Amino acid sequence: MAALSHSLALALLFSFLSCYASVPSQASSDGFLQCLSAAIPNELLYTQSSPLFTPVLVSSVRNPRLFTNTTVKPLVIVTPTNASHVQSAVVCGRRHDVRIRVRSGGHDYEGLSYRSERPEVFAVVDLNKMRSVRVNPSAGTASIDSGATLGEVYYAVSKASTQLAFAAGLCPTIGVGGFLSGGGFGMLLRKYGAAIDSVLDATLVDAEGRLLDKKAMGRDVFWAIRGGGGESFGIVLSWKVKLVPVPPKVTMFKVTKTVNESVVDILTKWQVVAPALPEDLFIRVVVQNGAAEFQSMYLGTCDALLPLMGSRFPELGLNRTHCNEMTWIQSVPYIYLGSTATVEDILNRTTSDGFRKATSDYVRQPIPKDGWVKIFDFLAKPNSGIMIADPYGGKISSFPESATPFPHRGDVLFNIQYMNFWSAATDGSAQTNWLKDFYVFMTPYVSSNPRQAYVNYRDLDLGQNVVVGNITSYESAKVWGEKYYKDNFKRLAFAKGKVDPDDYFRNEQSIPPLVILPKKCCF
Repeated sequence: MAALSHSLALALLFSFLSCYASVPSQASSDGFLQCLSAAIPNELLYTQSSPLFTPVLVSSVRNPRLFTNTTVKPLVIVTPTNASHVQSAVVCGRRHDVRIRVRSGGHDYEGLSYRSERPEVFAVVDLNKMRSVRVNPSAGTASIDSGATLGEVYYAVSKASTQLAFAAGLCPTIGVGGFLSGGGFGMLLRKYGAAIDSVLDATLVDAEGRLLDKKAMGRDVFWAIRGGGGESFGIVLSWKVKLVPVPPKVTMFKVTKTVNESVVDILTKWQVVAPALPEDLFIRVVVQNGAAEFQSMYLGTCDALLPLMGSRFPELGLNRTHCNEMTWIQSVPYIYLGSTATVEDILNRTTSDGFRKATSDYVRQPIPKDGWVKIFDFLAKPNSGIMIADPYGGKISSFPESATPFPHRGDVLFNIQYMNFWSAATDGSAQTNWLKDFYVFMTPYVSSNPRQAYVNYRDLDLGQNVVVGNITSYESAKVWGEKYYKDNFKRLAFAKGKVDPDDYFRNEQSIPPLVILPKKCCF
């Protein structure tokens, strides 16, 4: 009886401490700051009392919707310059029960790399001072710090070799760390797959503050960090990636078709043709305001492209006047920043994309023609946004769903991103309501069981974590997790259980830990 009472007392004490630990005291916050100051130069630390705190915090806020007077801000921003600073931040955080969020480029669609949805004491490790790009042209590889932007990587690769590229995304200000953590894809997806399909190695600081490479972290954790979402398994400091060959010239085109120019018929054909074209040809579509702009990259010359389009997709009416031949590096500013932008413009880290909200879908069966008619009707409503469709097929679809956490592979025709924008003069409610209504409207045309989504187009409306006993609930996380990861979600949770069983690295949509308990022996 005494033993039982003692056990009960210990259980109650542990329960109390667990609850207490979830809301750090002023003493633990002060202790955390003192711990940081003892291990990291003060000029790399920005507390809320620092006059530079707000400028540093907003320097990578890409969406002003996510930074307001009520935003839950970090206790301190740590701007490390080497791995030891990151390790110290984690060790101090564990010691004083202050969690860490990690920012590389600030493009998280819900701002979870620098803010919290709920009251919480946390720190931000901002990797913008760790952005080295080291290219080895003879090996065809690059070692990239997570704080580098895609634009900085593209620029460095092009300076080292005109025959190599990095197969990643369109937006040059996206941070490499977050991009690769979610899978990542761009104009080369049909030729070379998702960005994580080219990752060879990585360096991770885990929840114990250890510095791990691919071998040290183990097969399951290395699998998990390549597409399993940022900020769940630790802090990835750098990546080694395989570069891909590109020809001396690529051909770009942008062709706009309106409702009066049979755009519905063209899109009905595009959705079937685009995923089946030769891998060298990628044609995405941006639909808005009664028109669709077809944006394309072809790994070859206009002379080779025209007969291919004439035989496979004549409905678009492509001709020589549409062709723009250029180097691969010149295509980066052309497709995202416009025809007047220069290669040097992709080095700009400070752009903002304005107030916006987005979500995503995957399409596995062609949308019927009358469905496209209804889509254009919906896009003609007041306060409407845009619909961006990226075709799959080719290399990205050649991998099994379980090859990486990113599961959107062989059965996908195209990915959809829905996005709406507004100005500071409005609260955005009309635009976000339109987005929600459009998402509901699209239900019969998109994937189901689960309705798939892309984690790099993060949407908290898909679900948020619930913490029970200071550990994220697996059942609550499944609601959103299976949409992003399908059957890979459970394996991700077991990988989390191996590297971070105490759930130190967590946010509103982080992977919950599942731990395999040892079997009990009976005698």
